[in-house]
Amino acid sequence: MKVFLTGATGFVGHHVAQTLAAEGAELRLLVRKTSNLKNLEGIRGETHVGDLSEPESLRPALAGCDAVVHVAADYRLWIRDPKAMYRTNVDGTRELLRMARETEVPRFVYTSSVATMHFRTDGLVINEDTPVSLKDMVGHYKRSKFLAEREAVAAAEGGQKVIILNPTTPIGPNDAKPTPTGRIFVDFLNRKFPAYMDTGLNLVDVAEVARTHAAALTVGTPGKRYILGGENLTLKQILDKMSAITGIPSPTMRIPFGVAATYAFFEEWITGRIRGREPRATLEEVRMGRKKMYASSAHAQQELGFRIVPIYPAMRAAIEWFRAHGYAP
Repeated sequence: MKVFLTGATGFVGHHVAQTLAAEGAELRLLVRKTSNLKNLEGIRGETHVGDLSEPESLRPALAGCDAVVHVAADYRLWIRDPKAMYRTNVDGTRELLRMARETEVPRFVYTSSVATMHFRTDGLVINEDTPVSLKDMVGHYKRSKFLAEREAVAAAEGGQKVIILNPTTPIGPNDAKPTPTGRIFVDFLNRKFPAYMDTGLNLVDVAEVARTHAAALTVGTPGKRYILGGENLTLKQILDKMSAITGIPSPTMRIPFGVAATYAFFEEWITGRIRGREPRATLEEVRMGRKKMYASSAHAQQELGFRIVPIYPAMRAAIEWFRAHGYAP
C-alpha cells in the first residue's frame, strides 16, 4: 500500500510513520523546506517538499497513492497571527481532501483531536456522541481543529471514505518540539512546576495511537469520529506519577483559577507581545484547564481494535527520552 503521510516530522506523525513502515507500507512523506528531518531517521520512505498553506504543492505527492494519512497540524496554544493557523489546519485540510478526491485516492485518515469535543467542568466522561458546537471551542487551536474536522465530516457525507481519529493527549518518546503536553514534562523535570491547577487530562500511549492509525486504513466507518484515549487523570495524579518515576517532589500547592489567569495574562503581554517569545502560560491554556478533559474510547475499541493500555510505561519512556536528548538533567 502506498501512503501519503503528512506530519511525519512531528511527534504523533513520527510514530505513525514508524508503524506504517514496519507494516510494509510504501511511504511518501510530506516535509516543508524548513522541516527538521531528524525525526525521519531510520524510516523508509521518499520525501515530498510541500506546505499545507500552499495546497497545490501537495498534488504531485498524491499520484498513485492508495491512501492519505493526514496528521500534520499547527498545534500551538499561543500564536501572533491566528490566520496562519487557520490556513494550515482548516484550509490545508479542505484542499487536501479535495485533491485526494480529484486524484481518486481511495482512503483518507484524518487526525483530528479530542480538543474538538465538548468537555465539562464537573469531570463527566464524554464520548463522540456528546453534543458540541463551535461556541464550545476555547481558543484558535481548538476552533481551527473543529472547523477542519467539519470539513472531513462534510467530505465523508459527500461520499469520500474519510475516517476521523481524535487522539486525547499522546505521551511517549520523540516529542522533539515539544508539544504543549511535552512541555509539562520538561518543566517538571527542570523543577519549574511549583504549583498545579485542579484540572484533568486523558493520557494515551502514542504507540497505540499510531497502531490504530494503521488499522484505520482498512476498518472504520467513513465520517465517524473515534476517540483514542487512555487513562483519565487529574493533573495532580500525573505529577505524582512523574514524581514516582523520577524522585523529583510533586508540587503540593494548588493555585486558584483567578491567580493562574492573572499570571497568564501578564505572560502573554510581557513575554509574548512585548518580548516576542512564546509565553510559559496562556489564557487559552488556563481557560481549557477549567474543564477536565475526560473521555471514553469505547467506540474505537469496538470498531478499530483500539486498546487502552497503562500510561505509566509511556510516561517513563517520555521522561527517559527528554533526559537523553538534553531537555532536562
